[in-house]
Amino acid sequence: MRRSRKVKILATIGPASSEEAMLKKLFEAGADVFRINMSHADHDLMRTLIGRIRAVEAAVGRPIGILADIQGPKLRVGKFANGKETLTVGQTFTLDDSQEPGDATRVYLPHPEILSSVEPGHRLLIDDGKLALKAVKADGHSIECIVVAGTSISDKKGVSLPDTELPVGALTEKDRADLDAALAAGVDWVALSFIQRPEDLAEARKIARGRALIMSKIEKPQAVARLAEIMDLSDALMVARGDLGVEMPLEAVPGIQKQITRAARRAGKPVVVATQMLESMITAPVPTRAEVSDVATAVFEGADAIMLSAESAAGAYPVEAVSTMSRIAEQVERDPTYPDIINAQRSAPEATGADAISLAAREIAETLKLSAIVTYTASGATGLRAARERPQVPIIALSPILNTARRLSLVWGTHCVVSPDAADLDDMVKRACRIAHEENFGKEGDRIIVTAGVPLRTPGSTNMLRIANID
Repeated sequence: MRRSRKVKILATIGPASSEEAMLKKLFEAGADVFRINMSHADHDLMRTLIGRIRAVEAAVGRPIGILADIQGPKLRVGKFANGKETLTVGQTFTLDDSQEPGDATRVYLPHPEILSSVEPGHRLLIDDGKLALKAVKADGHSIECIVVAGTSISDKKGVSLPDTELPVGALTEKDRADLDAALAAGVDWVALSFIQRPEDLAEARKIARGRALIMSKIEKPQAVARLAEIMDLSDALMVARGDLGVEMPLEAVPGIQKQITRAARRAGKPVVVATQMLESMITAPVPTRAEVSDVATAVFEGADAIMLSAESAAGAYPVEAVSTMSRIAEQVERDPTYPDIINAQRSAPEATGADAISLAAREIAETLKLSAIVTYTASGATGLRAARERPQVPIIALSPILNTARRLSLVWGTHCVVSPDAADLDDMVKRACRIAHEENFGKEGDRIIVTAGVPLRTPGSTNMLRIANID
């Protein structure tokens, strides 16, 4: 099965989409990678879902990527004596370390790291920003605040801290257990939530030990401020616009999305645009015109993947949401302005032989109007370099390693095929031509360009390109 678009679709699994038959329908509708949200899945359910995805993979004969999204620290207020309180703008309200039920003047905050870190002037946003507080006093045991906006607060609402860097890592005990279970079950990608600084990635990398690639979700101002450092330690980025829009001004999010997307493209690392892309399709069979434009914008920016959350996980129209997103992406990529926009954002290659080969392969393929760029990749690095160029012609990524093909299923423009290692250079070229023909990328008499590392089976040594005829 060959997709007629280059951007990939990441679909979240949930109650509406957890059965094997539905997962197969979602794949056929256009889903390339499936996301398991560990905020809502225990380990048994996660293993069941992975088994069903792998069964679909075997049935369709195409590598399918799986991403486990780790919950991250959930910061919440305690409970109220009446369950809920009404506040007024301008009043004083305190968060403290007393476990007594809350009232209209105070509530328990079971997070000593917040009590010790918040300083006067810092903002505290409750319930996704519906209640905004500003700290005026803080002594390590309590934070006295002024109500800036909003009028109600209730049990266990979440707390966001846009101005405060907490002295704790991004992984909780639950996250460590979830990460161990996900790695043991064979996921391909792990997404880390609420990253604040590059150090937050160190523990996850140590636990993963290369068994899965690490995606950093950019959803806090602190992460935006240190984006370059975080990206250096990440295998991919996600623009998590939901929480980003809570902790930063809403009007700043579109610009930040572009900054992150372009920075990731420069670095040659996959970038996913996520959250509320087709939100109305949770309850409606068609999206709004604004949502269509939002999806189109991400595709025009050259994002590697666009993501569905509740639309495919819990909505009434999961298959329609995936197929709608796929049709939008296909139409954008056929638009006459699309190549110019993608080309205008292309970065200069790094001063390496592999980058120079990838640049040359794109230019030759486009100049000669070849049918495909076929790249041999064991680790996935050569496939990533080819995708960084955003060529107009398709990329066929051949790998002898199934896990590499699954990981590359998230990457822009890559059609991944698992193929045994070539015996020698001639076998490599013949195999590339045969697979390009079998996968319907070219017919007899068409030409392709092949890139690889010579000697064979030497990771990271891309140094060869060759034009070949499909016989």
